[in-house]
Amino acid sequence: MPPCLYDVLGLGNAIVDVISRADDDFLAAQGLNKGAMMLIDEARAEELYKAMGPAAIVSGGSAANTIIGAASLGCSAAFIGKVKADELGAVFAHDIRAAKVKFSTAFSPDGAASARCLVIVTPDGQRTMNTFLGACQSLTEADVDEDIVKHSGIVYLEGYLWDPPAAKAAFVKASKIARAAGRKVALSLSDSFCVDRYRDEFIGLIRSGAVNILFANESELHSLYQTADFDTAVAQLRGENILSAITRSEQGSIVVTRDEVLATPAFPVDEVVDTTGAGDLFAAGFLAGLSKGKDLGTCARLGSLAAAEIIQHIGARPQTDLAQLAGQNGLKL
Repeated sequence: MPPCLYDVLGLGNAIVDVISRADDDFLAAQGLNKGAMMLIDEARAEELYKAMGPAAIVSGGSAANTIIGAASLGCSAAFIGKVKADELGAVFAHDIRAAKVKFSTAFSPDGAASARCLVIVTPDGQRTMNTFLGACQSLTEADVDEDIVKHSGIVYLEGYLWDPPAAKAAFVKASKIARAAGRKVALSLSDSFCVDRYRDEFIGLIRSGAVNILFANESELHSLYQTADFDTAVAQLRGENILSAITRSEQGSIVVTRDEVLATPAFPVDEVVDTTGAGDLFAAGFLAGLSKGKDLGTCARLGSLAAAEIIQHIGARPQTDLAQLAGQNGLKL
């Protein structure tokens, strides 16, 4: 097996988040489904941006958030994702490199603008996302650096990559390279509507052994197995030969293997400000623990701690040194 140069490598949509607060009436007026992620075109992105109130611009993207979280926990990390050579692309590249994550994917010189996600945060902390994928959709197999994949202990893939066909091919290529090199491959289901679109293909990835680790929240798990009963869905998941981590908001998380179901409580928080990135940062903590050889309970607690940090402020990138925070909570890596 090649030496491990990176604890975790992420492949995902390189997106800049535009985050604004609004109430439920704004969502209704704009025809938005609260708590969901909707793909929009560039014209709709411009229209919605004009209707939004004051906004904060923060680099985002599901897998990118996870990788930056892992880096904050002390992991060596890398990311593959596509941006255009424009203003938002430069912001994304600067932010991820500043977090000490290797990012060497070539910029797209032309075509669609860099992606952005317009995030509406309601007073209850729920986020409604409207995503213009833009340059993300130009990610191809050619952007997958075989050498980086081979030298990464865990390759983490976001389910949203299954939308653009060329990005899907990049996803499959990375998985094959990683498995051939004896590495672990993790998949985040990303969104229940994403699961609705690709349920059979995601189940195929799980059952074929293309992925070894699965991340999902409750709604995504229900969608995957088409049942409203949580215990029934968990029982079906136990039948798969895979390690799974399922987040349950204030109820914490469960880790599911063929042999056990391990429940871990959520870390207490003073106030939920913005749930954007909670699942991403849970994955960051869990993967960081896994990459350092920690037991599954410790991995889940690290995930819960990272998620608790992220939901107490606007934006899906940590504002605290997560490694230091982990140490303060007896979870030193």
